[in-house]
Amino acid sequence: MSEKSNSQLPVEDDKVIQWLLEEDQPVVRSATLVDLLGRKETDPEVRSARSRIARVGWAQDLLRTQGPKGFWEPHEPTNLKGWIDFLYYPKYLSTTWEALVLADFGLDAKDPRIKRVADLEFEFKLRLSSPFNFYYEEACVVGNTARMLTRFGYADDFRVRKLFDWLIEDQRKDGGWNCSQDTPGTLDVWEPLAAFASLPNSKRSPKMRAAIAKGAEFYLKRRLLREGPRYAPWFRLHYPNHYYYDFLVGLDVLTQLGYAGDTRLRPALRLLREKRQRDGTWLMDRLHPDVSGPKAAQYRKGVTPLKIEEPGRPSKWITVKALRVLKRVEEAN
Repeated sequence: MSEKSNSQLPVEDDKVIQWLLEEDQPVVRSATLVDLLGRKETDPEVRSARSRIARVGWAQDLLRTQGPKGFWEPHEPTNLKGWIDFLYYPKYLSTTWEALVLADFGLDAKDPRIKRVADLEFEFKLRLSSPFNFYYEEACVVGNTARMLTRFGYADDFRVRKLFDWLIEDQRKDGGWNCSQDTPGTLDVWEPLAAFASLPNSKRSPKMRAAIAKGAEFYLKRRLLREGPRYAPWFRLHYPNHYYYDFLVGLDVLTQLGYAGDTRLRPALRLLREKRQRDGTWLMDRLHPDVSGPKAAQYRKGVTPLKIEEPGRPSKWITVKALRVLKRVEEAN
């Protein structure tokens, strides 16, 4: 879907591209120019869109609620439990959750507000001498933190490399990851693969590449969707995902890692195409926590959803991700 071929797109596709290129969300405009239309990073329109991400739209909405010390919580903790929970609770409006979205939007520590967030994560969650650091935590927590700080520009920091070391060590024999010890992997724990996908290929060690290959095979064997009884939330589309899985998460990570040509993606790709609306867009189906089963009430208790777009309506962010997946697949076949 190069810029040259854009004029040859079906009418509905061309309308979607024009919708995604609107100026109101420069993060979507930037992704459309680069990932869908093949523009270079040095293109003036790309550079202009990137320069506006923190000043217009969703990122600006998040950053304007950031406190002067860099965190989103209403005040600093006053007791030990408060310090342990700091930056992580309450879900999903505290610092870590806001920071994950800003990392997804391509902001990095060149922005002083992002640097303050990274400094807080290093000080309170990655301090080796701290009794409540994120090292050796659940794979979802470690993977999210590694992905966030890598995208913020800290891929070479020894503390971030230590997070990746733990992800390699914690990978299960079946190639997956799990947040429960001594249990097989599960599709639900996608964050380690997403963390590895955030690293440029040149920064992946042989051990990382081996972990990626095993992890990708774990997902592909299950066709991204087949694990136990049908779990309805995996078949719906969301953003932010936090630490929840759905099939577009799997497609985005696997195609980013170079598996876009694997035929075992076809069931998930078929579902993605089926969920496309007549106008060429995709809806955001639900806000998280979108969970079902016996623990649903537990996951929803005390949680405030982090809303970027309205559920049940066409989503620019999900639409650009879906088209990016389809473009990778088209180019791989």
